[in-house]
Amino acid sequence: MKPIWIITKRELRSYFDSLIAYILLVLFLAFSGFFTWLFGSDIFMSGQASLRSFFSIAYWTLFFFIPALTMRLLAEENRSGTLELLLTKPVSDRDVVLGKFTAALTLIIISLLFTLPYVITVSSIGNLDSGAVFCGYLGLVLMSAVYISIGLYASSITSNQIVAFMTAIFIGLFFHILFDVLASSFTGLTGEIFSFLSVSTHFESMARGVLDTKDLIYFLSLIVLGLKMAEDSLAKRNI
Repeated sequence: MKPIWIITKRELRSYFDSLIAYILLVLFLAFSGFFTWLFGSDIFMSGQASLRSFFSIAYWTLFFFIPALTMRLLAEENRSGTLELLLTKPVSDRDVVLGKFTAALTLIIISLLFTLPYVITVSSIGNLDSGAVFCGYLGLVLMSAVYISIGLYASSITSNQIVAFMTAIFIGLFFHILFDVLASSFTGLTGEIFSFLSVSTHFESMARGVLDTKDLIYFLSLIVLGLKMAEDSLAKRNI
């Protein structure tokens, strides 16, 4: 655990030293705040104490922000040669992947914590469903973890950050949009399979306040798969 924590702290420090963390925080809060409070559904006029609109906006905002956050994690180290130097130290490929994954997820969680004033404000309108709020935030964290693991894999197979970004977006589009579109185009078992593969199916269920075991298994399975693929990609580079 110590090597993972050391890598996590190193990556978090690099985020804040390079202003990436501050840019992410400002842009995320600006986008989510504008579309939650000023554009689209007017929470105050509707008179409903709900954060569904915020979760819908964050669902799309994080989809585009996370590949930009993860594209440099391994690609930049591949380009500069520092990855080989890092792997000569007493750390495993898994330590590197988990350390960078934890750092990126921590930054996303920090960003979400800055939106807690939304909860306080909306709760002043009426009786806010705390269960739905908890599940909605948990859904955002799990969805973010999925796309971080995908982004890490994309970053591990190239030394070009732009290629890593586009690869992560391309893979993510299947889970974010295309599987949902395919699910609506097919009926029966095929449609159900595509629906199950879609991130929106599981995220929307959690955003409604439903915490189902199958949703947790889905997210955790994708996270483990993405991290394992990133680890295997690093292992191949060391052969």
